[in-house]
Amino acid sequence: MSLDDKRIVGISIGDINGIGSEIILKTFEDSRMLEFCTPVIFASVKIMTFFKKHFDIDINFHGIDKIEDLLPKKINVLNVWKEQVDVAFGEENEIGGKYALKSLQAAVAALKSKNIDALVTAPINKTNIQSDNFKFPGHTDYLAQELGGESLMLLVSENLRVGLLTDHVAVKDVVKNINRERIDKKINTIYRTLIEDFGIEKPRIAVLGINPHAGDKGVIGEEDDTILRPALDNIRSNGKMVFGPYAADSFFGSGNHKNFDAILASYHDQGLIPFKTLAFGKGVNFTAGLNRIRTSPDHGTAFDLAGKNAANFESFREAVYSAISIFERRVEYNEISRNPLQINRKRGYSKKK
Repeated sequence: MSLDDKRIVGISIGDINGIGSEIILKTFEDSRMLEFCTPVIFASVKIMTFFKKHFDIDINFHGIDKIEDLLPKKINVLNVWKEQVDVAFGEENEIGGKYALKSLQAAVAALKSKNIDALVTAPINKTNIQSDNFKFPGHTDYLAQELGGESLMLLVSENLRVGLLTDHVAVKDVVKNINRERIDKKINTIYRTLIEDFGIEKPRIAVLGINPHAGDKGVIGEEDDTILRPALDNIRSNGKMVFGPYAADSFFGSGNHKNFDAILASYHDQGLIPFKTLAFGKGVNFTAGLNRIRTSPDHGTAFDLAGKNAANFESFREAVYSAISIFERRVEYNEISRNPLQINRKRGYSKKK
């Protein structure tokens, strides 16, 4: 679905007690954003009006009860609910989780039915959103169930891209979740997204080791030699430029990450600590590998800042830009795939790395 060539970006509101509402409003307070997309916020006009008044933001909404009524060049708010909801900034409570899920479910339904072109999710609280309808450690796993494809959490900031071999997994369970099948799937997913979503013709991918110093030839663990290296050797034999495993402790500090189009970390903090150190507040979380586009800011609900009019909205704005950009690149890639003769007339896929 598209209006006046403006991509329709759906926005789930996240936890109403967090900073989601503030970063959404501050992003679209700048009317120039409407030159890039037509936003539709899945919430209610009542609650968005409350947030608008609380943060004293000069912004107008176009309220709708069905998505077919949205208007271009307007900030559309689709009424997922109409009842009055009590907001308690900074509190982790059942209400915050309940309405975060209502918003997310409605937005994902619109994404699946192609009534929106891409989805940007404001932060949820992973504890209070748990229910009979949501038993996942975060957005990524929920979207993997709802949308087709092999999901991969990919953190993006300009030319820095960090993917995760295992994401929301307890440290004690990391090794038992790493096997040849998972490595193959994650490498294939990151390789494909670099080509289709980022326009990189011949991706170079670095993989970080599981153990300190990538095991030091078995002195600090055997998994790098028995699991990771054989899997990477096999992938390389099929023509992909995949390198490693690298010792994670010096990889970013030495600047080695600049030599690659993406880095695959073995577990959550191994990848996210250096990423957020280098790009916090400017990074975007992209769920790669799905048949639809979803991005989010690189931070959480920030209950300590909620309601104080002090939240930085730059990461959320970048998530909107990225959602549009990735969608456009994927459309272009699919057009080229259907008609290879267009390749010399398109930008981004004929250039060598």
